[in-house]
Amino acid sequence: MAEKDAVREQIIQAAKKRFSHFGYAKTTMAEVAADCSMSPGNLYRFFPGKLDIAEAIATAEHEGHMGNMRGLSAADGKSVIERLREYFFEEMRYTYLMLEKNPRVYEMASVIAHERPQYANWMLANERKLLVELFDEAERNGEFRIDDKEFTAEMIQSATMKFRYPQLWSKLPLPKLERELDGVLKLLVNGLCAQRARTSPV
Repeated sequence: MAEKDAVREQIIQAAKKRFSHFGYAKTTMAEVAADCSMSPGNLYRFFPGKLDIAEAIATAEHEGHMGNMRGLSAADGKSVIERLREYFFEEMRYTYLMLEKNPRVYEMASVIAHERPQYANWMLANERKLLVELFDEAERNGEFRIDDKEFTAEMIQSATMKFRYPQLWSKLPLPKLERELDGVLKLLVNGLCAQRARTSPV
């Protein structure tokens, strides 16, 4: 099993290098196989197609990023409101800079989103779990209380979607996007704090 995992990782890294340099569309399975010193037939034993390799790359990136975001959301000494703000600002800066550094990432992400929309839904569901955990903590410490946490997490995702991969939706530079995100989050935070006002004893 360890040997098989090592080969899969070799394939993923070879494909990632090719996708970054030549682009997803211009990379073939035969080229990835050659980079790994294996036959195309052997490559297909590990991945049914190029899209499966792209999904494996995206999954590894997503899981690593979510680990970092979970650490950020668990920061001691800060309120949940403060951590929510930091969460969304970090999310925007991360994706913005990733696309600035390697625009070909957008090509691969677009293909995955178009061909396998359920994959994007899986990522969003993972992120909602983290938001719900923060809402639970806010309720425990008396910051605010939300009756339907899953729905609220989904709506916050919808309200901040522009800032997830900002280059997909606008041509604004990062400082202007940060200004917009700050304004959107202030409106959302005011709404969350209003929950506390409605649920606090008179």
